[in-house]
Amino acid sequence: MKTVVINGANGYVASHFISNLLKQKYKVVALVRTNKRSPQERMKKVLADINDGENVEYPNLKVIGYSLCDEDFSIPRDELKRIFRGNVDYFHFAASLKYDKKSVDEIFSTNINGVENSIKVFSNYATPGSRFFYIGTAYSCGRLDGIFEEKFYENKDISAFRNYYEQSKRFAENIIKVNIQKNGLNGHIVRLSQVAGNQKTGITKTDYGIFDFAKRMFSLANRYPNEIIRVHVDPDSSQNLIPIDTVTAHLTKMVEETGIPEIMNFVAKKSIRNSHIIETLNRLLPINIIPQKKLERRDMNAIERLISVGMSFTESYIETDLSFDTSQRDKFIHYVETGPSNNSVSKMLEYFIESLSKKRKKQEPAAA
Repeated sequence: MKTVVINGANGYVASHFISNLLKQKYKVVALVRTNKRSPQERMKKVLADINDGENVEYPNLKVIGYSLCDEDFSIPRDELKRIFRGNVDYFHFAASLKYDKKSVDEIFSTNINGVENSIKVFSNYATPGSRFFYIGTAYSCGRLDGIFEEKFYENKDISAFRNYYEQSKRFAENIIKVNIQKNGLNGHIVRLSQVAGNQKTGITKTDYGIFDFAKRMFSLANRYPNEIIRVHVDPDSSQNLIPIDTVTAHLTKMVEETGIPEIMNFVAKKSIRNSHIIETLNRLLPINIIPQKKLERRDMNAIERLISVGMSFTESYIETDLSFDTSQRDKFIHYVETGPSNNSVSKMLEYFIESLSKKRKKQEPAAA
C-alpha cells in the first residue's frame, strides 16, 4: 500500500484526513513543526482529541519534525529518501491563516515561499509516479463576479481580493501551474470552502469561520447577558460550508484513485443562509443578535463596536453569495450532495457552544 506524506499534519483538516487514512491502514508520514512541544506530542494530542481523548497507538504513522521554508525541510537527506521511497502521494496542507496587511510578510513566506520549497523537496526526492496535491481555498476566487471555475486564474493585485490570505493562495496555485507546465510536476489542486464539523454527529473541533463568530457571540453573551446586539451581517447572504467528514472522504478517495482532475472545487452545492446561523445562535445563547446589512461603525454602541473589531476577518464574508463550478469534482466523486443541511449546521453549533460552556465551567473554579 502506498505512503501518504502530509505537511501541516496537525491542522484541523489534515489531522482528520490522517485519522481516516490510518483507519484504512495506509502508511502515513506526518510532517509537523516543532514548538514548545515535540512534533510527536503535538500529533498525538490532536489525534487523541479526534478520538474523544483516547490515546491510540498507530503503527502505520511516523511523525517527523520539519521546517517548511528551510532547505530539505531541515530533514536529513537519507531520511527524505526513505520518506519518498516508492509510491507516494504528497499533500501540502501547511498555510498561514493570517490575512491582514501587517502580517503580509509571514503570509507570503508561508503560503508562497513554503509552496515553492515544498515542490522543490518533492521534485528532488519523490520517485516517478508520485503525486503532489496542493490544498488550496475556494476563496482564492477573491472578488470574482461570476462562477469560479475549476481552472487557473491569473495573479492580480490585492484590490481583487478580500485579504492577503486569498491573494497568497492564488499566487501559490500559479506556482504549481508553472511547475506542471514547465517541469512536469504531477500536481493537483484541491480548493476547499469553509470546512465545518461532522454533518452526521455534529462534532465540531474547529473555531474557524462561522465558529469563530459563534465563539465571539458566546463570550459576549456571557459578559452581557440578554443584550440586544446589532452585527454587520447580511442575513440573506450565505456561507459555503463543507463538512469535515465529506472532505476526508473525498481526499481519501483521491488517494485510492487514479486519473485525478488537475483542479477540483471541494465546495457545497447549497450554501447556508446567514439568517439561519444567527437564528440558531439566538436560540442557544442568552442574547438577541440582530443582523443588519448596512451598519456603520459610527452608528454602533460600545459593545457593538467591540464585536465589530473582533470580526475584522469575518466581516469580509458577511455579504457573500459565491458560485462555484464543480463539474470536474462531480465527475470524480460521482455524487452531488456535499454540503450540510440547516439541521446539521444547527447540530454543529449546538455541539460547539456546549463545548465552550464545558470549557468555561472548568476554568471557573481555577479563576475563583
